[in-house]
Amino acid sequence: MRPYILLLALFSVSLPLSSLPAMAQGVLIIPATEPFQTYIPEDKNTEHSENMGASEMEHASRRQHAQGENSMNMGANINKAPVSEPGQSAFAAIAEIVAKLSANPDTDWNKVSIATLREHLRDMDVVTINSTATTNSIEGGLEFVVTGAQNVSPSIQRMVLAHADIMQGIEGWNYTAETLPDGARLRVIVPEEDLPKLTALGFYGLMASGMHHQAHHWAMATGENPHN
Repeated sequence: MRPYILLLALFSVSLPLSSLPAMAQGVLIIPATEPFQTYIPEDKNTEHSENMGASEMEHASRRQHAQGENSMNMGANINKAPVSEPGQSAFAAIAEIVAKLSANPDTDWNKVSIATLREHLRDMDVVTINSTATTNSIEGGLEFVVTGAQNVSPSIQRMVLAHADIMQGIEGWNYTAETLPDGARLRVIVPEEDLPKLTALGFYGLMASGMHHQAHHWAMATGENPHN
């Protein structure tokens, strides 16, 4: 039996359909005059490699070497980025201190405690975001009752008591603090002319006041007592 080549009929055929085999109706049948041959596409990459001259191979080698150097230099280029913020605030504070410690050849790494700094930064974050502060007027100032959940109250107590101790007497403001079962109480007495400022700051503005935070963080990271 002779093989047939089947072609889709893209045009009208004048032969009557009855003259064609049933399975071939709708297609054009051309008897094959030559046996079928399998077509295998040429591998252009292989042919190119075989025909590549010495100069071309050297050029390709240099190009690969340059690509490797570009990858190695990527880390150096990162230092030239036009932005400076390395992440969220706690990460940024730790990154800054680690950079300073690493740049100082006299750093005593046996005293360094980044873990202590991290815990303090966590306290700052927890108190700022997860606590609740109620403000009450008292004679000459304000009282802040700061509370939180069981996993928040220890942070409140540490932060409030430490802040009151550091800020006591600055600009004539008088701070007293005590712990509560679910947080802490902070009382602040100020000169009469400073009462509008205290009211505007509220508890959270008050906690952010003062430029002692940076020195406090540095002391913690380097193993010193921040309250000395």
